[in-house]
Amino acid sequence: MSSQQSPLSIGIRLSIMMFLEFFVWGAWYVTVGNYMGANGMGDAIYWAYTVGPIAAIVSPFILGMVADRFFSSERVLAVLMVIGGAALYYAPHVVGPDGEGSKTFILLLLLHMLCYMPTLGLTNTIAFSHLKNQEVWFPLVRVFGTLGWIVANIVVSKFMQADMTPKPLFVAGAAAVLMGIYSLTLPHTPPPSKGKEISIRDILGLDSLALLKDRSFLVFMVSSLLICIPLAAYYAYAPVFVADAGIANPAFKMSFGQMSEVLFMVLMPFFFKSLGVKRMLLFGMFAWVVRYGLFAAGATDGVVWMIVIGILLHGICYDFFFVTGQIYVDQKAGPSIRAQAQGFLVFATQGVGMLLGALISGNLINTIVTGEGAAKLQNWKEFWIIPTVAALVIMVLFFLLFKDSPQAPQEVSEEDVAKAAGAEEMV
Repeated sequence: MSSQQSPLSIGIRLSIMMFLEFFVWGAWYVTVGNYMGANGMGDAIYWAYTVGPIAAIVSPFILGMVADRFFSSERVLAVLMVIGGAALYYAPHVVGPDGEGSKTFILLLLLHMLCYMPTLGLTNTIAFSHLKNQEVWFPLVRVFGTLGWIVANIVVSKFMQADMTPKPLFVAGAAAVLMGIYSLTLPHTPPPSKGKEISIRDILGLDSLALLKDRSFLVFMVSSLLICIPLAAYYAYAPVFVADAGIANPAFKMSFGQMSEVLFMVLMPFFFKSLGVKRMLLFGMFAWVVRYGLFAAGATDGVVWMIVIGILLHGICYDFFFVTGQIYVDQKAGPSIRAQAQGFLVFATQGVGMLLGALISGNLINTIVTGEGAAKLQNWKEFWIIPTVAALVIMVLFFLLFKDSPQAPQEVSEEDVAKAAGAEEMV
């Protein structure tokens, strides 16, 4: 870090970076399902939610083989953001009447996400490279990313009331280009692995597979992958469900979940101290069961308070399971394979699990949720019962099979939460 700049100055610059980074994602990701449904592409919504998992699987190669070795992080970030932003801005232009051009639309979303996913790691690399006292500063910087997602939802849904229009894609695309330009002003961050030999073994994190010999770690990894299958239904179809239930500005209402995430991220160290890993993970899984149960119970009559509470549970759903899981992996892996283990977790959850979940939930939606009005809401109830049962079964199996060493609950520090926040992919 340059001695000429104070930690506060660096913190402000990096906070703006995080804000723009997640503003881009939040501006289009929550609304795209309703936009597609309103423009004759309802049957293809789930394909829009496969592009992120596919990109999550591919991005380690982009980072490991290019960004980490040959070019400074801020320049790679700039190029990827401009290309991805242009693809996102152009995507609505290929959509014709009755959903014509939907395949090209999905391919442009895929191009955007192939560019965007590596930037999640790049922004963390830049932040960690230039922050002193990371355990203090990084959570403060990273929370601006969540605020960026929230503000994006408020702008496109509450103020612009554009959930069903292409405007969120235009906003997100323009914001990505702005982010690309801004990236060139960020502190210089040389490639962290410059001069190192490229190893596919390191990129794929194969050394971390040795951790699977530990039964509890294996149970944790399998459970994490499986819970992402019903999880995908939330990201892809909850905004569509909220709109069908007659709730105005669905993307704005969905942002309540990120607001609760901020609260529970702050409270996590206190919960961790009293509950420990297993109970934190179980509470996270149970929150998914309750959320989907509330969606199913509130679907038929469009009971707003049930649906809103289900959204507000996002803080427990995400933080208690995924952030706790990232902390657990960090503690189990040790320094030598820590990065590989975290990459393996992202590959299994945000990659394979979310991809399977998007495909399965999409086919279920297209089979079950048909018709209009009350009949369609009844079908939504039948749909949400499926992930409710799936999450419950996974939770019970995890409870029975996860038998980590019986020890007093470990105290987690702000530094542990900072590391986990740095590893997270979904807001």
